[in-house]
Amino acid sequence: MSYGYLERILRARVYDVAVETPLDFAPRLSARLGQRVWIKREDLQPMFAFKIRGAYNKLSQLSAADLARGVLAASAGNHAQGVALAAQRLGARAVIVMPTTTPGIKVDAVRSFGAEAVLVGDSYDDAYAHALQLQAEHGYCFVHPYDDPDVIAGQGTVGLEILRQHRGPIDAIFVPVGGGGLLAGVISYVKHVHPEVKVFGVEPDDAACLRAALDAGERVKLKQVGLFADGVAVRQIGEEPFRLIRDKVDDVIVVDTDAICAAIKDIFEDTRSLAEPAGAVAMAGLKRYVELSGVRGQTLIAIDSGANTNFDRLRHVAERAELGEQREALFAVTIPERTGAFRDFCQLLGRLSVTEFNYRYGRADEAHIFVGVGLSAGASERDELMTRLTAAGLPVVDMTHNEMAKLHVRYMVGGRATADNERLFRFEFPERPGALLRFLSKMGGRWNISLFHYRNHGAAFGRVLCGMQVDPSQAAELARFLEEVEYPCVEETGNPAYRLFLR
Repeated sequence: MSYGYLERILRARVYDVAVETPLDFAPRLSARLGQRVWIKREDLQPMFAFKIRGAYNKLSQLSAADLARGVLAASAGNHAQGVALAAQRLGARAVIVMPTTTPGIKVDAVRSFGAEAVLVGDSYDDAYAHALQLQAEHGYCFVHPYDDPDVIAGQGTVGLEILRQHRGPIDAIFVPVGGGGLLAGVISYVKHVHPEVKVFGVEPDDAACLRAALDAGERVKLKQVGLFADGVAVRQIGEEPFRLIRDKVDDVIVVDTDAICAAIKDIFEDTRSLAEPAGAVAMAGLKRYVELSGVRGQTLIAIDSGANTNFDRLRHVAERAELGEQREALFAVTIPERTGAFRDFCQLLGRLSVTEFNYRYGRADEAHIFVGVGLSAGASERDELMTRLTAAGLPVVDMTHNEMAKLHVRYMVGGRATADNERLFRFEFPERPGALLRFLSKMGGRWNISLFHYRNHGAAFGRVLCGMQVDPSQAAELARFLEEVEYPCVEETGNPAYRLFLR
């Protein structure tokens, strides 16, 4: 690490507005994992996220002339609030460009700090491009969310506090990664002062830009990113963060949505606070590290980076947390269509509780059931049940990790149709007026929609399952349409949940 960053972090002006957040012990999770788990509570900052540190440090370095020009930022939420609050404290005008998909709670917070919120596009990249245009037109001083030395130094004070607050040895620190500013700051300080402490970056599996960059040996831009953990939904790691991170990070851990939801629940159970999805990413990575490494009795610290989440998103979190903790399994089971078959099936479950059961008469000789089962011993118990059902002659498919089954099919069981040349796709629609109309307008009258199911839980996007009747001769035309509409999608025509319950 260059001495320049150590000095920048030690001199960072963050405490005019930020607070030194507590490092809280997590007794329940520690006991369950067999570790000493601590949570760095950045959710307790004045705007409920760590971003105020870097934003204020950057603005505090600006000259009076720069502040008089006004400051500009592009952000999906937390950086926006940080810049808005910092500008308010320093008496500067702030213009914040945010994607239209930004949760309302973050947009409202930006406006409450006196900043002007400009909503443009569906992604951070759209907002960033518009912000650069505004900068060229009006001469605002642009404050980058992560690719700026002063911002990185401000975030590095999180690492400084951790080492100061925890007097004993630390085995590992887990840091959420979006553009990489927080990880770059923390790793620059920690690896200089205590190089023996492991530092791990943690990313969602649908926005793993640092993992992709390390694998490629250079920064790469992801084609698309998921939006569940919107605070870390970045397509490309920052240039300066990557320079600081690439040779110092011990590893990057990738986690899925279920694991993030389970981590939100874990943090709640130990602190009675609600982390936003991005805020719980590091805890999900900590748990994954314990699972993969088999370590025992270590001191592990996860940074809870923020708590800015829409309340209505919690329904989705609660549904998926049990799956993330491997406390529930989902199966598609084929049973004989005869009297007593369901009773026999329940007997095979033994003392396991049924959390969900969906059934509809299909054929004269057999029935397909979609069943959820509560688990107490995790994956081993799920595998044991699979073996027991198979041994009894019941065809069974594990749906626990089948995204389409979890998001859509479990709510649609009971309806079948025979639609010629049907192809099935799972989409993420931006949650804004006109998204469906845009989709249908681009489709035109080329294909008949044979199935449509929509779900949203207060997230920045809606989940859509759509069946279309497409003649094989139109396959190339369909591929062009899917590329033009630009909504993330996955084809599910071959998904067993579709074959068993909807086809």
